[in-house]
Amino acid sequence: MSERRVVISVDMEGICGVSSWVQVSPPEFGGLVSGTEYERARTQMTLEAAAAAQGALDAGATDVLVNDSHDTMRNLLPDLLPDGVRFTSGNDKPLSMVQGVQETGVVGLLFVGYHARAGSVRGPLAHTWNGFVRDVRINGVSTGEYGLNGLLAGHYGVPVLFASGDDVAMAEISAELGGQVVTVAVKEGLSAFAAAHLHPREATRRIHEGARQAVQNAAQAQPHTTRWPAAVQLSLNHQARADAAERVPGVTRVDGVTVGWESENAYHLFQTFRMLAKVAEVRLDG
Repeated sequence: MSERRVVISVDMEGICGVSSWVQVSPPEFGGLVSGTEYERARTQMTLEAAAAAQGALDAGATDVLVNDSHDTMRNLLPDLLPDGVRFTSGNDKPLSMVQGVQETGVVGLLFVGYHARAGSVRGPLAHTWNGFVRDVRINGVSTGEYGLNGLLAGHYGVPVLFASGDDVAMAEISAELGGQVVTVAVKEGLSAFAAAHLHPREATRRIHEGARQAVQNAAQAQPHTTRWPAAVQLSLNHQARADAAERVPGVTRVDGVTVGWESENAYHLFQTFRMLAKVAEVRLDG
């Protein structure tokens, strides 16, 4: 039997029950965090990833890799994952949130706990990558982490099959990545810091069934792509960040807070964006 590998990229802001930065901030960040709330959120994060993994296995996946994709990327409680499932842990992975899509035999990528892009209306904890990014536009289309990750997976011929998270993110994903993506909204966004949630066990039930259906129909899915070469613009939240980003070779200044560049493929686009997001982490006190 041929391999049918699946990669699950699991973030935390889109998890059921989450609507505050306090809930998604690991303990090493000191005063920002309430340990009890973070521990509850990481448990639900793992349970939702486990539900997606079990759904993939029930649909015939021969190997499932759960890629911890939130913040320090050391959030998962692996003992709660199904037996036999592999997982990643640790920051600065070569492909970051979609580490593993480059492996042979991967038939699909699943998003769990995903959130809306920066600037979205009603998207709980909506952002893109870090708090410094205001907008990312690829060939004129604003996108979020889902679009960047979907394009990078598509570079390796891997389609996005499934997504779960808040309703605003699910609408954005359906609009950009198409109807082939099975989506499960586990909460309804009410504001930047409020949401109406499903019961956590209902959320995991729906994720399990959605992932099972998505992997079962993987053969019909197409990798996400765009027009190449792609024109990319990155808007930041302060001119000093754009000052720093503009100094990177191949990057040009578009306006006070925006820089741009051209990418021949999704790998170059993703790694350039990732580098610029890091360069933009400059002090603003001069």
